[in-house]
Amino acid sequence: MRPALAQALAHGPAGLATIVSLGDGGPRPVGTQMVFGTNSRAGFLSGGCIEADVEAHARAAMADGRPRRLVYGEGSPWPDIRLLCGARIEILVERIAPDDAAAKTLLDLARARVPAAWISDGQRRLCAPLAEAAPAWPGAFARRFDPPPRLVVFGGDPTALAVASLGAQSGFQTVLVRPKGPTAPPPLAGVAYRRDDVAGAAAAVGLDAWTAVAVCGHDEAVDHQALLAALPSAAPYVGLLGARRRLGERLDRLRAAGVAEQDLRKLRAPIGLDLGGKAPFEVAVAVIGEIMAARHGQPALARREA
Repeated sequence: MRPALAQALAHGPAGLATIVSLGDGGPRPVGTQMVFGTNSRAGFLSGGCIEADVEAHARAAMADGRPRRLVYGEGSPWPDIRLLCGARIEILVERIAPDDAAAKTLLDLARARVPAAWISDGQRRLCAPLAEAAPAWPGAFARRFDPPPRLVVFGGDPTALAVASLGAQSGFQTVLVRPKGPTAPPPLAGVAYRRDDVAGAAAAVGLDAWTAVAVCGHDEAVDHQALLAALPSAAPYVGLLGARRRLGERLDRLRAAGVAEQDLRKLRAPIGLDLGGKAPFEVAVAVIGEIMAARHGQPALARREA
């Protein structure tokens, strides 16, 4: 929602709707948000049951500046608006001015890739780096914002292109790195392109704790250099495309280059969940699925390890 908020504030005040309480399930978790601009709308809070009504309240808040607390489901003043899942959803709707200090801090921290804490009661807002944040005051809602997830793909064959394309479609800030590759970038929407050497690209992009690395180079030298950069880094996911039978010699070469055993244990090879497919987009689904499972700590990873 941060890019949508930035876009909305560039044209005037924005409306921000946040799920602050949830009972009996619900399609989206607490903290889910929608953003409304003068001529824009982004996000969703349910399966389509309440969005139109929330938008009407948000635009009223944008006009008069007063926050709203909306309740849908049990205890709602609008019994005609039904949630098919049977959930009870409480939503805070607030007006964000173009010069709002908390919103500016939130967007600045996102650009700097620093985790942020956002605290608001609809009238008073604070935003600070997560490490410096104060506790929420009574009646306020606190939400953590991590840096946007990022994916760095090394390679240029159809599989690498498929992984990069699906990563961008899945919401990752995606960078395709192909050292000495073609001058013109591949026609992949939302994918940045670099053709410098591995070390230079890794340093320029920055492999932080919210970055996944997919090594799909089919070039032993490039793959090795990419692993040397990625495995000791803060990147929590590093995957390598290649045959299982050659994995031992690749690991030995990494050990000989000084990569520690604890860093080698991060490597996922062969890359991706075992879904059985070999076509480029089948591999891409397996890779993005594994990255998401690693991010959310899902049981699919334990089954893969077994």
